[in-house]
Amino acid sequence: MRLRLLKRRLTVSAPRVSVRSALPWTVRWLLGAVLLGFSGALALWAFEFGKDIAGLDRNAKQELEQLRAEVQVLRSELGKSQSISNTSESLLTAEKVAQEQLMLQIRQLETDNQALRSDLGFFERLIPGTGSDALSIRGLQVERVAEGQLKWQVLMIQAQKNAPDFKGLLELAFVGTLDGKPWSVNHAPAPQSVLIKSYLRQEGVVDVPAQAVVKTVTARILQGGVVKSVQTLKL
Repeated sequence: MRLRLLKRRLTVSAPRVSVRSALPWTVRWLLGAVLLGFSGALALWAFEFGKDIAGLDRNAKQELEQLRAEVQVLRSELGKSQSISNTSESLLTAEKVAQEQLMLQIRQLETDNQALRSDLGFFERLIPGTGSDALSIRGLQVERVAEGQLKWQVLMIQAQKNAPDFKGLLELAFVGTLDGKPWSVNHAPAPQSVLIKSYLRQEGVVDVPAQAVVKTVTARILQGGVVKSVQTLKL
C-alpha cells in the first residue's frame, strides 16, 4: 500500500503542489529597497575611493584653491587699476582747471598791461614841453572801431604851472577822398566847448562813409576865433 502511494507521488499522475512564500509582499519590497540602497552606497564608496586613490580629488581641490587665489590677485590688481584711473582723471581735471585759470590770469595781465601802457603814454604827455606855448595838444589818436566809424582821442595840456583855466573850443577835421574826389568831415556840426585846467582828455566816435579814405586828422583849439593850438595826424 505504501509502495503504491510512493509511485503515485513520483509519477506524472501525481497531484500538483504549489509552493508559496511565507513572507508578505511589503516585506519583500522593503528588503529589495534596502538591498538596492546598499548596492548604490557601495558603488558610490567605490567611486570616491577610486578618485582618492587616483589623486583626482586632490588635484581638483588644489586647482580650485589656485583659481581662487588667482581671482583674488586679479581683483586686487583691478582695484589698484581703478584707483590709479580715478587718480589720473582727478589730476587731469585739476590740471585742466589750473590751465583755464592760468589763461584767465594771462588775459587779465594782458589787459592790465595794455591799460598801463595807455596810462603811461597819457602821463608822458602830461610832462610839460620845452616850448613857450601855454596850451598844446600832446595826444591825438584815431582808430577804426567799425565799418564807417572812427574813434578819436585828444589830450590838451597847459604847459605853464598855475595857469588860469582855459575856456575855448575844440574842432576836429577828417580829410581824405571819397570815390576819388576830395572829402572832409568834422567830428561835430559845431566846435565843442572845452574847459582846460591842467589837462583835459576828450574822446568820441565820428561816422564816415564806408568808401571814404581818411588820410589826415587835424585837431584845433580855438579861443575867440583865434587858433591857440593845432596838431595834424597822418593816417
